[in-house]
Amino acid sequence: MSNATPNIHAILKQYWGYDSFRPLQEDIIMSVLEGHDTLALLPTGGGKSICFQVPAMQLEGICIVVSPLIALMKDQVAQLEKRGITATAIFSGMSPKEIDMTLEDAVNGKYKFIYVSPERLRTEIFQERAKRMQVGLLAIDEAHCISQWGYDFRPPYLQIAEFRTLIPEVATIALTATATQKVKEDIQDKLAFGEDKQVFQKSFARANLSYSTLYEEDKDRKLINILNRIEGSAVVYVRNRRRTREVAELIRKNGIRADFYHAGLSNEQRDYKQAAWIDNKIRVIVATNAFGMGIDKPDVRVVVHMDLPDNLEAYYQEAGRAGRDTEKAYAVALFDHNDIINLEKKVMQSYPDIDVIKAVYQGLANYYNLAVNSESYASHDFDLTHFVKQYNFDSMPAYYALKTLAQEGLIQFNESYYNPSKILFKLRYSDLYEFQIKNPFMEPLVKLLLRMCGGEVFNHFVTISENALAKYLRTSTQQVMKQLTQLQQQYGVIEYQRQKTKPQVVFLTPRYDAHKLPLDVDALEVRKQRDLDKVKAVTNYIKHKDRCRTQLLLEYFGEVSYDPCEVCDVCVKKKRQQEKQKGNLENPFPTRSKQILTLLKEESLPVQTLVDKVDADKDEVLEVVQKMVDVQQIIYLDNGKMAINKGA
Repeated sequence: MSNATPNIHAILKQYWGYDSFRPLQEDIIMSVLEGHDTLALLPTGGGKSICFQVPAMQLEGICIVVSPLIALMKDQVAQLEKRGITATAIFSGMSPKEIDMTLEDAVNGKYKFIYVSPERLRTEIFQERAKRMQVGLLAIDEAHCISQWGYDFRPPYLQIAEFRTLIPEVATIALTATATQKVKEDIQDKLAFGEDKQVFQKSFARANLSYSTLYEEDKDRKLINILNRIEGSAVVYVRNRRRTREVAELIRKNGIRADFYHAGLSNEQRDYKQAAWIDNKIRVIVATNAFGMGIDKPDVRVVVHMDLPDNLEAYYQEAGRAGRDTEKAYAVALFDHNDIINLEKKVMQSYPDIDVIKAVYQGLANYYNLAVNSESYASHDFDLTHFVKQYNFDSMPAYYALKTLAQEGLIQFNESYYNPSKILFKLRYSDLYEFQIKNPFMEPLVKLLLRMCGGEVFNHFVTISENALAKYLRTSTQQVMKQLTQLQQQYGVIEYQRQKTKPQVVFLTPRYDAHKLPLDVDALEVRKQRDLDKVKAVTNYIKHKDRCRTQLLLEYFGEVSYDPCEVCDVCVKKKRQQEKQKGNLENPFPTRSKQILTLLKEESLPVQTLVDKVDADKDEVLEVVQKMVDVQQIIYLDNGKMAINKGA
């Protein structure tokens, strides 16, 4: 630890602009600065990043951050750079030379933060450089990934304890938003926390967030009703990419500004859509679970799940993106009978037969021409459609086989990937001048690169845009790419890394004989049963009608609360029933019947639409409708709609 007196409030103000910390943040930061291995559990939006970034700024040396997702790494690096803090990330898709140069810069103190995947910690090049780095702190983000009892177990996380032996005097902070008691214990054990470890956990309760689950045969209609009744920014989660587009179109047709988002979009498209939603240019974003991590938008008023997540950890995180500003917000899960059946079916699908896994592994080895025992830590472009067609695999089993191989630490499989083009000048400036004299047709491009990239391009890879270069040179992008390739391959003037957008596959071990693939069959069976248990927990949560939903969630995470939240659908319904029993609630019939008659004067309506248009408890409105039918105030028409009985 730095000998200087900790001045964490000044750091917070200087770089983040805040005058004070949120609850628990200061306690967590001081624990880290005192050298304790620390586990921090803060709900989504609770400010986990500050808990390791602030102490890292106080401590001398670099902070190594282990993160499972490239998108998260890039987002946090960008956020730190905006605050004037030096940061970088190493991920698949970077060339060996770029990785080497980045690590050497880290050794030389150029960066305060370096983000890496857990797989990267196992590589010889990283371990050798880490020994030479002055490391101030090791931060483990999404730490639940280390536990096989968690919802996103990743075996490479288990190697972190071994890496810690290279930096034995450095404290570790592990952070997550969701963990059961078993997972909390597992995190501390697997990361080899010291005896003086400390654990901080903010309550999982969200007093301003109203949870509801609704059984609906027509979920599309109910979604529109919810968005009409709850004003403000919204997120709608669906399971697949095709559905994001369909639901966004449905919402737009109903006069609400909406767009869709998923990992299959280009980097530019995702950035544009995300920015438009954050700036409230569109009100609703319809997304897969690829959306939301690292995005700080406090004024989301409602999160709707059109499809059920596989576990309560994921649901809690996604629902928790509503109401981060502490104002009233809603988290609504819509489900029908098929949703519950499909949850279990999906778990069974995600564990393909061992023979299928071995066949897919053999197919990958053939795809990239890797011989048995050969080593290849290079990142390869991957086209799943072409792969399954070439080897005659069924798409879904092959996809889940790839996911299993990744979970087993045999490959790294990045489905969503974007890395911009980069260059590095190999010639010295004086030699470059001579090259331009001899090759005048290359001079405009070389001069433009020097002007746009500056002197840094002789020492480090610098990001470029072929489109921007083409615009300045008044030529085509294809011509610029051709000339850049010539400068690399024909003349040896530059290192040119072209933009990558395709999914990436990396072999993380020497290639095995597929028949001898070291798969832990028993562990896979245990994980399958664990996932089935998590599905049962989701089913129990959504179908429960008697327990406060916040209490159910807290109980799942090992937190006991005897106080109902008073705002979830179960609590609100109980409150109404109690008021009715006490006689404190006035007879709803006159008020509700007047509202119904007003609506039906304008047009005849289906009963469900009529009920939705009345802003009151659904069961209560249905009861009033039935009484009005009984006394013949309103009638059913032949087309099934309801209308005022004009003959009464």
